[in-house]
Amino acid sequence: MSLLVCESFLSIQGESSFAGWPCAFVRLGGCNLRCRWCDTTYAQTGGTPRSLPEIVEEVRATGCRMVEITGGEPLLQDETPELAAQLAALGLTVLVETNGSLDISALPPEAIAIVDMKGPSSGEDGRMDLENLSRLRRRDEVKFVVAHLEDWEHMRSLLPRIDTTRNTVNVSPLFGALEASELAAWILAEGLNVRLNLQQHKFIWPPDRRGV
Repeated sequence: MSLLVCESFLSIQGESSFAGWPCAFVRLGGCNLRCRWCDTTYAQTGGTPRSLPEIVEEVRATGCRMVEITGGEPLLQDETPELAAQLAALGLTVLVETNGSLDISALPPEAIAIVDMKGPSSGEDGRMDLENLSRLRRRDEVKFVVAHLEDWEHMRSLLPRIDTTRNTVNVSPLFGALEASELAAWILAEGLNVRLNLQQHKFIWPPDRRGV
């Protein structure tokens, strides 16, 4: 069994409620979407075939207690759930960041899905599998990227389908397009139970740096 891997590295988790913690990343190659503002276009195609035991051992050797499987779109590859299960069997916290277009129920219960529901600014909002909002497990999280008011209203229309007392909803300003202070003001004005989600890695390192 093997997976197409774009890159793997050790960094600081930049997003979700786990932001700020050391995290081993496994970025898989291939994506079924072409978001206008994608910041990992290099992972949309290709990747190097690597066996599951090789990937698991590399992650284990980092000594890090958290790992994120990301992409590209990790659920495009049939072996991703098995990789998540094997990493969880090591006692690691396993995050799987997925773009919201594919069924998250394929993931093992030990994994935590971070479901990135695309808004109008991405150009791919029509390809979301909205049933994922009813498939969320207790620890799963949702992410919305907001570039403008249309994205904000799109997010607001979907919030009633999410139990925000159970599943963390992360709301991110599109880097370079919307000021965090403006998004914070919208959240506070409407009294929403959502988390302002800043991409910490883009403040620590240059925004276009790979491997962080």
